[in-house]
Amino acid sequence: MSRHHVFGLPIDALTMDETVARCVELVEAGEPVQHVVLNVIKIVLCHDDPRLRAIISSCPIINADGQYFTWAARVLGVPLPARVTGIDLMSRLLAAAEERGWPVYFLGAKTEVLDAFLAVARRRYPKLVVAGSHHGYFKGADADAEAAAEVGVSGARLLFAGLPSPRKETFVAEQLAAMGPVFAMGVGGSFDVWAGLTRRAPKWMQDAGLEWLFRLIQEPGRMWRRIVVNGWRFTWLFLRELVRRTPAPTEA
Repeated sequence: MSRHHVFGLPIDALTMDETVARCVELVEAGEPVQHVVLNVIKIVLCHDDPRLRAIISSCPIINADGQYFTWAARVLGVPLPARVTGIDLMSRLLAAAEERGWPVYFLGAKTEVLDAFLAVARRRYPKLVVAGSHHGYFKGADADAEAAAEVGVSGARLLFAGLPSPRKETFVAEQLAAMGPVFAMGVGGSFDVWAGLTRRAPKWMQDAGLEWLFRLIQEPGRMWRRIVVNGWRFTWLFLRELVRRTPAPTEA
């Protein structure tokens, strides 16, 4: 079994190749599916938000995205083979969609950012079937329902939601049934990266667990609280989990 539990949440110990294979199976099954990833910030959010915790726990595939979370899980005895980043998984699934002719829908970001992202996606995957797209600046139950209806009538088999957490998780969970047989995956700020609005950390920084520092340097005003405060809170949650999992000493 690939599924384990850590910080009170399920996690699948899958490599990137295993994840892609599982995602392809789920898309071909033709059922509505929500995919999520776990990282440091999302663990903290789940600690504060029982609803988000329930949404994530119900997903059929949950990957580890984030080097610190992956390391922490291993220390806690959960054998995660590697992190599976959302932006890299999106690239692999777009290639699969192009090969198999699956229509894809993109939801999120500002209109101009989304347009720039789509231009890049079409260059990288010239045979990709784009079912549609919609910016991420809509709010309220009626607007959510309208956006979901657009996805549903588009015939999309894959949905990439470039929305922040927990917005993307709750939107997909609430609207999944209305969007038809779609594999829905949140990709956070991936649209911004492909569009050239933000840069991704160099590979050596990713591998060294310093991606947070690269993002903090790029956007200090927006990212400092999210990274620093949540980082300290995650450390506390990790130490608490470590104590909980450490066996009590036996008497001689």
